[in-house]
Amino acid sequence: MGELMRQYWIPCLPSSEFPDPGGEVKRMMLLGESFVVFRDSDGKMAATVEACPHRGASMYFGRNEECGLRCNYHGWKFDRSGALVDVPTERAGSRAEAHFKETISIRAYPCHEVNHMIWVYMGSRRTPPPFPEFEINTLPADHVAPPSVMMEEANWLQNIEGDLDSAHLDHVHRRLAEDAPNPPIGLPGFWNNDPNPPRLDVQRTDWGAFYTSMRTLPDGKDWHRINNFVFPFHTTISIGSVAVLRSFVPVDDLHAMLIHQIASIAEPMTDAISAIGAGSDTLLTEDGFAPVGGYLPRTNDPRSYFMTFANKRNDYLRNRDVEKESMRFGVPFVLNLQDRAMTELMCAADGEPVYDRTQEHLGSSDQMVIAVRAQMVAAVKALRDEGAVPPNVDDVSLDRVRSASLVLEPDADWRTLSADARRADSGAPIASDVPLIIAAR
Repeated sequence: MGELMRQYWIPCLPSSEFPDPGGEVKRMMLLGESFVVFRDSDGKMAATVEACPHRGASMYFGRNEECGLRCNYHGWKFDRSGALVDVPTERAGSRAEAHFKETISIRAYPCHEVNHMIWVYMGSRRTPPPFPEFEINTLPADHVAPPSVMMEEANWLQNIEGDLDSAHLDHVHRRLAEDAPNPPIGLPGFWNNDPNPPRLDVQRTDWGAFYTSMRTLPDGKDWHRINNFVFPFHTTISIGSVAVLRSFVPVDDLHAMLIHQIASIAEPMTDAISAIGAGSDTLLTEDGFAPVGGYLPRTNDPRSYFMTFANKRNDYLRNRDVEKESMRFGVPFVLNLQDRAMTELMCAADGEPVYDRTQEHLGSSDQMVIAVRAQMVAAVKALRDEGAVPPNVDDVSLDRVRSASLVLEPDADWRTLSADARRADSGAPIASDVPLIIAAR
């Protein structure tokens, strides 16, 4: 699975982590691999493996100076391409100096910075594949909100499956009644009048899968909530009249970052934010978790980054009074905090944060979960056995997908009728016929 993910560009860290050229070097970990990230003195982003190829000292302690990173142990210096440009432990002009410069380099990961986010390529291609063309990457920067990042203390697949499951809206995010008072913190909650579980219909594709979750409205029409899974770990979910990309990026097998970005198609983000609903102004900042205490202090361990104050050690600030008066679940509905409470504590008997899936009993509401698991396994086998990669590695036009919220007649051909709404290049506005979250009162 790690090799499959390395075929793709991977979102790494927000641009705001590196405000100044020649500034702080940060340790990072993705896919269980340690490296360092820095903005060089020319303002260009760079990432290299952490161990200096001289004696293995950590480049985290290196000096970021004059378009390169210098190891503080013996002074070997590498530019952002990984080339060895200075060997002060050898005499200038010596054969040894020339030999080292010709034969030694540090592995560098290509970086691409766009719309407040830094992406890296960790694969083996000498020339990286084309950069992904998700809408958040191709719109003007002022149309795109800064990324909101949350560390999750569980396996990436365990976490992403919350986005593949529309049935949980009727429980985890639901108000006790349509006219229930709003909770003191977070969004007002989800409400629909259909007492039945949603009906799912799933379509597998060569770039992932998409599905509709159908609920019957009081007038007898069907509300379709259409969401996408895009290889290797991205989702687009319908939350309003904004473009969305959510990436569940593995840090290691037991930690993943949920990176959430939204964008306005037709106007700057500040003018469009009200379309999302109550409390959405927090999405214009990089700390959308401020209402629940923000982030905990960091160490230099990347697994401590973006760890929220509300976490499993304090029950995610669950409020029992809210469960009596406002919402079915008293964890504040702030970004994905409620979902994280559900997926993070899916633990094995020994407490390890990877649930034993042989103990599950999947039903009709789990069709998208089942489909995505099958798609991932098939993609891994195709890479292992045939060297084949999913087509959206190289054909990044396949990334131009959208989620949609549509009202259609019962038994309508939703795939055909939603075709324009599901494509970013169709010229159609983002379809948001039914608000996901009830309006604040």
